[in-house]
Amino acid sequence: MKKIITLLIFFIFSQNIFCQKVTICADSLKSSFRGLSIVNEKVLWVSGSNGTIGRSLDAGKSWKWMKVKGFEKTDFRDIQAFDEQRAVIMAVDEPAYILRTSDGGMNWKVVYENKTKGMFLDAMDFFDDQNGMIVGDPINGRFFIITSSDSGKNWKELAVENRPVADSGEACFAASGSNLRKLSKPESVFVSGGATSHIFVHGKKILLPLLQGKESTGANSLAVKDDKTFVVVGGDFLKKDLITGNCAMSNDGGKSWMKPKTSPSGYRSCVEYLSKNKWITCGLNGVDISNDDGMNWKKISDESFNVCGKAKKGKAVYFAGAGRIGKLEE
Repeated sequence: MKKIITLLIFFIFSQNIFCQKVTICADSLKSSFRGLSIVNEKVLWVSGSNGTIGRSLDAGKSWKWMKVKGFEKTDFRDIQAFDEQRAVIMAVDEPAYILRTSDGGMNWKVVYENKTKGMFLDAMDFFDDQNGMIVGDPINGRFFIITSSDSGKNWKELAVENRPVADSGEACFAASGSNLRKLSKPESVFVSGGATSHIFVHGKKILLPLLQGKESTGANSLAVKDDKTFVVVGGDFLKKDLITGNCAMSNDGGKSWMKPKTSPSGYRSCVEYLSKNKWITCGLNGVDISNDDGMNWKKISDESFNVCGKAKKGKAVYFAGAGRIGKLEE
């Protein structure tokens, strides 16, 4: 009887994974997207190369595409949207810019500019409608951090002495805007890569059991279920099919880490927590899902995406990548 019940559970688990698929809702676009912000079941925004921003108000069925005036050649690697009218976008490299719109993208205002040599912004996240944070590559050996307390209208640089110290050759990846995440308290956690790969949480710097040692290796993304349960993904973005050291999980707030029994199908640039024990991750060679808190992953699509995300209010899950937008269908 126990064997029958076990087989039945496995069958149900397998069927649940196989019935999920990714459909393309926008394709053949002339930009590569790494910024994705899903407000609710209907409203989502994307940002990417060539100064391109996209907004949909009908769950991806139709899109409004816009070029940010004066930034037509800029790569906007991250976006945070508060509703259908207000959003903040982040331009990564020197000079670093942050822009904001309050009229659905018709007009954008520069709210932050930094021409410091070596400046490179990586990821942005907001605790709530008001308080946000951005992490950037190290400047003079310390990770660059700025914060906002007014929905991105103004930004304040964290004092140099309070910024986390980076190892030589250590930085962050601006692959999907998801190596920085909020916790339940007004606190953030972020992950790094390169020569070494760490998680920075609760004032501690903890080495991750991911592939590292080269500029192309390390953690690319972090997802948070609660203040104790994390999943980190990455690998080597120059070896898209390599599964070695591309995923790790923690159930004690990052103090200790486990490796999956069945890893994601290659390098992964983004991971997102969905519900219960369910997570999703994407990369250059496809999309994988786990229904057991990251211990086992199953590939459900060969489509290439840079970023995945779940609605802040709702269950909708979308993807964005080089010239395409996708949606998870149950």
